[in-house]
Amino acid sequence: MKFFNILPLAVATTALVLPEPEVMQQIAFEDNSKHTLLSDIQTSLPSKEEIKHRVEETFSSIVDSSKNAFDDAFELATNGLKMASDELTEEYFDAKSWMASALRPYHHHRHDSPPHDGPHDPHHDHPPHHEPGHDKPHHPPHHKPHESNQTVYELIASSKYTTKLAELINEDSDLVKLLNGTSANFTVFAPTDEAFSKIPEHHKKPTKDLIKKVLSYHISGEFYPAGRILVTRTVPTLLGGKYLSSNPDDTPQRLSTNIGLRGLTVNFYSRVVAANIFGTNGVIHGVDSLLLPPPSAARIVTLLPSEFSTLELALRKTDLWDSFNTTEGHLGGTLFAPTNFAFKTLGPKVNAFLFSEYGSKYLKALLQYHTVVNQTLYSDAYYSGGDSKTEDNHRIPKGKFHIDLPTLLKDHYLSVDIARFGRLIDIRINGFTHVSVSDGVAKDGVIQALSGVLIPPKKVGEDLVQYQGEDLTVEDLKQRLEPFAKDEADKHDL
Repeated sequence: MKFFNILPLAVATTALVLPEPEVMQQIAFEDNSKHTLLSDIQTSLPSKEEIKHRVEETFSSIVDSSKNAFDDAFELATNGLKMASDELTEEYFDAKSWMASALRPYHHHRHDSPPHDGPHDPHHDHPPHHEPGHDKPHHPPHHKPHESNQTVYELIASSKYTTKLAELINEDSDLVKLLNGTSANFTVFAPTDEAFSKIPEHHKKPTKDLIKKVLSYHISGEFYPAGRILVTRTVPTLLGGKYLSSNPDDTPQRLSTNIGLRGLTVNFYSRVVAANIFGTNGVIHGVDSLLLPPPSAARIVTLLPSEFSTLELALRKTDLWDSFNTTEGHLGGTLFAPTNFAFKTLGPKVNAFLFSEYGSKYLKALLQYHTVVNQTLYSDAYYSGGDSKTEDNHRIPKGKFHIDLPTLLKDHYLSVDIARFGRLIDIRINGFTHVSVSDGVAKDGVIQALSGVLIPPKKVGEDLVQYQGEDLTVEDLKQRLEPFAKDEADKHDL
């Protein structure tokens, strides 16, 4: 009989312990064949450093005596999250978890705060000390990681915890060859058998094309050990971005990673239960739920009426919804999406005007100013829909990054500044408005949720003056949007 009560996220092969809000109280592990009872850790709460040291020693000893590090990692893994849906669909996105993933609630942002000077400014809008994600992640101990003479495919195929995944991979000889080869240092987010058990028994078997699509979304052609994931928001996969670029093979669909109360999650719902299982050609991370490709940006908006019902109403009222609710006519895109709270900050008079019959054309121009097509800007990657680029060119470098993105509002650009220091990322538009929740990964682009509504600049003499949060009147808004508030005959949609 085996008993264990451990941290939800532990790294067996390198003994990297990821930060968790709750400390471990006891580790006990009994195996009648290979391992002795590890009962020296008491139930009283030791210091964090002592816990870290003991966990490292425990996991290292297990790995050193193991024939399959993958099995040992899963012996020490717990399984929790259930799929929100009772059916296996082709696409899935946990919208509520995405919104809850923000380190800071958007309504805590100060709209009158000055432009940021970079990620090293200790006084500027960094997460409070009590928020998850504030502490730096622990670095791996300086010992040699467990060496395996097996490929990532062989590790998966020989593990008793990934038998169902292995069966699916074995049905695709090309995938077997790929994961057995040395063409890349792969990263595999491997669903456990428990993850497959969440699929309803009555569900019909997916098509081979769907299986290949889903499996490709679990694999990255790049090397992402746990340490790299800790400082990365999105991860490229082998699933081509069909709706992101004219060169989908060169523009991968991305996964999103998050660190929160539940540990490390992928796409906000699939928890990493074991990490850093190294093979000769890559690394495996075990996850407790299947990773399904995301739906369209428009679908994500509809999934969150508590956050985006005003935005959806605005899109439908201005006849822009049909253009947004299709993957045709654009290759990727970035929707800077004002939340319900953001619209509320405009005040009742401005909102009443925008949603009136007379103000509809101004509302349409305002929405177009929030929309970028053919250019997809994640917090740490950038795709230009029509361009063929290598993955190295997709990456946004650490430190400061600036880009001007063209909007649907003719000749108007959004000035975007990204300050990036590890996982701490601050995105500001026009030097003022914050992205409150980043990287709502969609199949046809990305949603960046805003803490305020973007207001176009106004011309003062020969200069364009950006809106900086001052009180906005209806007349001022009309002045800013008048040149673009055209009749239906002169509309400029997607």
